[in-house]
Amino acid sequence: MPSPRIGVLALQGDVVDHVRALRALGAEATGVRRVAELAAVDALVVPGGESTTMIRLARVFDLLGPLRERIAEGLPVLGTCAGMIMLADRVEDAAPGQETLGGLHVTVRRNAFGRQVDSFEGPLDVAGLDSPVHAVFIRAPWVEAVDDDVEVLARVAHGPAVGRIVAVRQGPLMATSFHPEVGEDTRIHGLFLDLVRER
Repeated sequence: MPSPRIGVLALQGDVVDHVRALRALGAEATGVRRVAELAAVDALVVPGGESTTMIRLARVFDLLGPLRERIAEGLPVLGTCAGMIMLADRVEDAAPGQETLGGLHVTVRRNAFGRQVDSFEGPLDVAGLDSPVHAVFIRAPWVEAVDDDVEVLARVAHGPAVGRIVAVRQGPLMATSFHPEVGEDTRIHGLFLDLVRER
């Protein structure tokens, strides 16, 4: 089976480390900033960054409509941190007039864990993995509510946010509140590649 072609939305955020992780797993990975580049990939990663800035830049690059169309057509997408917000159908504490790409049937709360100084990291159990991942949360969202067709993959197990949902999957869409591209553990990207290969 040929290696899947995975695009990483290259408008803002940690594009390089996502590309590195995907290539380490044998995928073809490249940045996506133009409609033709989006049309050439089998799946997409929407990285962390600032969700309102990313939507604005997607509009500047004439990507907003094509992104929404491909997601509606079943394009596998992994959204991380701000990428989770970008995929969500509903956003709590949204900026005035904030838009999303949509498709993921969840309600996400922006900056739920607090400001930059409240960023943290620690072990997190994720469904489908046999040991915890080291999860890095940076001004992270969490999922307030999920529709019936959304599978919860991870919840916070310790601290004041115990029980909060931080990873989900719905068909070809997957999202995490944390940054799986930080560090050497590529298992979250591996789960996404499994999802891509199932399509």
